[in-house]
Amino acid sequence: MHTQRKKSLILKMEGATKKFGNLIANDNVNFELRKGEIHALLGENGAGKSTLMNCLYGIFPLTKGKIFLNGKEIVINNTQDAIKYGIGMVHQHFMLIEQLTVTENIILGTKQKGPWLDVKTVEKEIKELSDKYRFNIDPQEKIKNLTVGMQQRVEILKTLYRNADIMIFDEATAVLTPQEVNQLFGIIRRLVNEGKSIIMITHKLEEVMEICDRVTVLRNGRMIGSLEVKDTSPRKLANMMVGRDVVLDIARKDKAPGDVALEIKDIVVKDRHGKHLIDGITVQLRKGEILGIAGIDGNGQIELSGVLTGMIPAKQGKVKIGDDDVSGKKAKHFIDKKVSHIPQDRQKTGLIMEFSVMENLILQEHSKSPFCHFGIMNWKEIRRHADNLISEYQIKVPNASVPAKALSGGNQQKVILAREIDRQSNVLIAVQPTRGLDIGATEYVRSKILEQRDKGIAVLLISTELDEILALSDRIAVMYKGKFVDVFKNGKYSREQIGLMMSGVTKDVAINNVC
Repeated sequence: MHTQRKKSLILKMEGATKKFGNLIANDNVNFELRKGEIHALLGENGAGKSTLMNCLYGIFPLTKGKIFLNGKEIVINNTQDAIKYGIGMVHQHFMLIEQLTVTENIILGTKQKGPWLDVKTVEKEIKELSDKYRFNIDPQEKIKNLTVGMQQRVEILKTLYRNADIMIFDEATAVLTPQEVNQLFGIIRRLVNEGKSIIMITHKLEEVMEICDRVTVLRNGRMIGSLEVKDTSPRKLANMMVGRDVVLDIARKDKAPGDVALEIKDIVVKDRHGKHLIDGITVQLRKGEILGIAGIDGNGQIELSGVLTGMIPAKQGKVKIGDDDVSGKKAKHFIDKKVSHIPQDRQKTGLIMEFSVMENLILQEHSKSPFCHFGIMNWKEIRRHADNLISEYQIKVPNASVPAKALSGGNQQKVILAREIDRQSNVLIAVQPTRGLDIGATEYVRSKILEQRDKGIAVLLISTELDEILALSDRIAVMYKGKFVDVFKNGKYSREQIGLMMSGVTKDVAINNVC
């Protein structure tokens, strides 16, 4: 945690209210930022964190409320106003053009000092900024050649080049390895030591406790409270976020796995240009175990889940469910073989958004008894089935006839979870099952996945959240550029060693570099 000293007030949002039609995203929020502090804006998804900061950065105008900078009221109607007042924002999804260089990305949208653009002078200025904060970035390098962590540094450089004194980080660690998170925190501390003031939008309690001075908690668009981090705890903050006690640590008991439920051997997947997306991986998944696939996005995990659900054909290799060779079979065959699938994108591949909740809950079983007899749908039974699952899985919905698009992200995920688990499959492929969910929904989904494992179901868990992999998995496979760096029992390697493997470091080097 950053050393707290008494600091002067630099920014104040008073009575900040933002409405989108009849929806109140922020309701009379008061927020204060002191000079030289790291201030967390904490809350569940949909609590209004990003909306509040988007208003401060000029992406949305406030519906009502005032903003004060150094005691003087200012008006921010657009991002140019925010930049003029020294406010910068590093977005969760980077605003970079991959084909352009670092310099070209940084100067996009900025006003030049003269009639001609002196690229060499700009490159020199960016290099000096990069060296000052030890970013190690080449201004002439193209964005497409940089790692995710380095791309984030470019976003930070962009705000520094525009002379930002107040910097907003929106879910800054969402796509970073543990090593990159540590590096980012080092950068943030250097920025504060240079006199910058930092706002961190986050839902990760451990980050708040590690690096922040103060924290403001939002719930349902309202401010619940602001307090010093040194005076609070993760449990108290979780209670403020959700409004109830939350189980932060899920108990996973060791148990002996059963027979092999799923086996893949020498699987290869290529893109249309012949590039290897999966390069000859082999692994077994047993009944009653969770095998976690750890890796940074884009290293073949999604293609692997596609192969194991019949959605992507493998170029070569074998897939077996139990004793049955299902290589090259379509998705329906995998469904018939009792493979359930929680997909990465709940809206595109998990649900039919225009369909009702009760229709979505029978998608794979809609043509079977008791939901259908001789081509005629039994709506009474379909509704009864839906009402039971809505109750069991605590899905917040007025009734089963409401379309899936009307539900929150967390409740959409619960619909998928209810449908896939209720099928009583032998294998569950869970891809990013808690992505975008708040702490309460995350707690629920993880407990349900563990429950399946304890019932003897074989679970393949694919997640870019290393903490989730470590919390749930019996064994872990680290995936990098379509290959498994290693497959091992959970607990064999440290979080830091796994993080190094995720970034492409070989197993032996990772082990020797982290004691």
